[in-house]
Amino acid sequence: MNELFNIKDQVIIVTGGYGVLGSNVAKYLSSQGAISVILGRSEEKGNALIKEIEATGGKSVFLQSDVLNVDSLNECRDEIVKLFGRIDGLINVAGGNIPGATLTPEQNIFDMKLEDWDKVVDLNLNGTVYPSLIFGKVMSEQKKASIVNITSMAAYTSITRVMGYSVAKSGVSNFTEWMAMEMALKFGDGIRVNAIAPGFFIGNQNRAVLINPDGSLTDRSKKVIARTPMKRFGDITELNGAVQFLCSDAASFITGIVLPVDGGFLSFSGV
Repeated sequence: MNELFNIKDQVIIVTGGYGVLGSNVAKYLSSQGAISVILGRSEEKGNALIKEIEATGGKSVFLQSDVLNVDSLNECRDEIVKLFGRIDGLINVAGGNIPGATLTPEQNIFDMKLEDWDKVVDLNLNGTVYPSLIFGKVMSEQKKASIVNITSMAAYTSITRVMGYSVAKSGVSNFTEWMAMEMALKFGDGIRVNAIAPGFFIGNQNRAVLINPDGSLTDRSKKVIARTPMKRFGDITELNGAVQFLCSDAASFITGIVLPVDGGFLSFSGV
């Protein structure tokens, strides 16, 4: 094993840990010798993932929690410290879009349901901020740890239809830079805060938007592929290397960045 990228025995929290992206990350971290601490609201789904990870020899625990409930996050923090004595990493995966906050092609900005706007912004922005502050307090006392947030291509430019999600993810990018600055200036160079900006991956939330019932690409998919130099969607496992890199000592002088994992989407002008 290349020790520079070694994350063995690190205690790494994954919020939204049994979702498509979260479970992929949790399983990969455990395969590399880390202890994945999976947070989520469903005890049934969380325990099912634990069994899957343990069946392959990985180490993992599940704690029931809600990223928007400060009391439950505080309880999880205390339990993790009691179990392991430290928190080495936090991957803020919990998030996603909400159908009511997504405009159809026939709608305009004034058709946005404000209650759904509040939900999507709260989930994606505060759902990252709250865990970062609560678990980050332990990290500040340790003087060494890494936080990895998940932002989006939608944070860079106004991608149609997903206004609330875009605004929230833009906030995550800004918060990443802000917390990175604060942690380094006031708690030392051992605590790093970065983010990953995934390009376009097909998952349960966006499948109907990107893939027709017959398996062909939708018009929206065709536009995405046209703007992606690699001419394909990403595979969710292609995020794992970036997560490990940012959690490891290989990234010891990197903080406050947003790393695109996008097949070149961000760099391509289309000309």
